Amino acid sequence: MSRPFLFGAFIFILIFTLPARQFIAKTLNMAKLYFHYSTMNAGKSTVLLQAAHNYIENAMQVYLLTARFDNRAGDGRIASRIGIGKEADTFDVEDDLFTKIEARLNDGPCACIFVDEAQFLTEDHVWQLARAVDDLKVPIMCYGLRVDFRGKLFPGSAALLALSDEMREVRTICHCGKKATMVIRQDETGRALTEGEQVQIGGNEVYVSLCRRHWREATGS
Repeated sequence: MSRPFLFGAFIFILIFTLPARQFIAKTLNMAKLYFHYSTMNAGKSTVLLQAAHNYIENAMQVYLLTARFDNRAGDGRIASRIGIGKEADTFDVEDDLFTKIEARLNDGPCACIFVDEAQFLTEDHVWQLARAVDDLKVPIMCYGLRVDFRGKLFPGSAALLALSDEMREVRTICHCGKKATMVIRQDETGRALTEGEQVQIGGNEVYVSLCRRHWREATGS
């Protein structure tokens, strides 16, 4: 049997069998824009930090971004309520995230971009992230809240729901044991608020995650 025939047969098997196609797909750059969404206290920052750690443990570099004005954990720092944290670059409304990511990639290899507090992205930011995925061929994982205390989508989350290649829910539970999908903002007496600015930085003392039924009861909706 001739070598050209054997080589041709190998190429045929490589291209047209399912395992081979899967192998080829994995070897190509399959960068995607991911949106990991949750309600408050679901552990999204923990999930982000663990995923970033997995890359680092495998000798790959990552680039972390978080909202500049959310400095509860310190300026330029992503932290989890369970006590782990990592330094991060920051973004604000006027920043061009494509330019920031391109500059980081020009500084050296980077296997993945992680964005915390993604609900605070603008629609333009999300388009810049999508462009970075498409043109710079780098995967970007965004972690953020889906809805605010009024049950309304954050602008950044709405854009991510529209443009992301993949979406994954980070789950937590209501006090009744059902999955929590909503969040209330409460005053110092524990009363649920139904009006106010969409963005107000706070933790467990301000926000409580609930299932839809208990959110409706708490807000009178």
